[in-house]
Amino acid sequence: MKFLELKNLLSRFVVFSLADIRKIEPGFYRSRLSEWQNKGYIKKIIKNYYIFSDNQVDEETLFYIANKIYNPSYISLEMVLAYYHLIPESIYGLTSITTKKTAIFKTKVGDFSYRSVKPELFFGYSLVDYQGQKIKLAEVEKAILDYLYLNSHLKTESDFSELRLNLAELLASWNETKFNQYLTVFANKRLNVRAKNFINYLKT
Repeated sequence: MKFLELKNLLSRFVVFSLADIRKIEPGFYRSRLSEWQNKGYIKKIIKNYYIFSDNQVDEETLFYIANKIYNPSYISLEMVLAYYHLIPESIYGLTSITTKKTAIFKTKVGDFSYRSVKPELFFGYSLVDYQGQKIKLAEVEKAILDYLYLNSHLKTESDFSELRLNLAELLASWNETKFNQYLTVFANKRLNVRAKNFINYLKT
């Protein structure tokens, strides 16, 4: 298969895998991918996952790639807090939640980090439309709970203030009832205490 044939057949793919190619051509040789990388036609993200080099990579593209290369996962933690303008700093790398083991991938298009949770805590995300596909993106309430759950040192008003949260933006966008409903799913007494302290911090 020639490169232009492949590109035409996979034109709707934001990111594609070796498995995607072999669905089209079962006898495809992996060595062709190395050849096309050397010619600058494609870029390797991680093992078996690639993008076309002339694709424009914006934030939503990176979100989709993050979902795709380590599945199941959804964007959360610092990345979502920044996306919703709840923290002022730019975030280096994309942070996600997964039910697989914790992992970090440093790639040519960006750095992707994944924090592991139990399968029963894999919820609280929305499916956002992107070029005919769906991106899994944590809701505000779940992103905060994920962050509190995985950063158990955050306990006091002083700790929360160091996050430099945009409190006006957060209070305008979050749903406390939903936050508390999601909190019950964690069934974690220590998290309950920290979450209660966090709510009190927001209301002071």
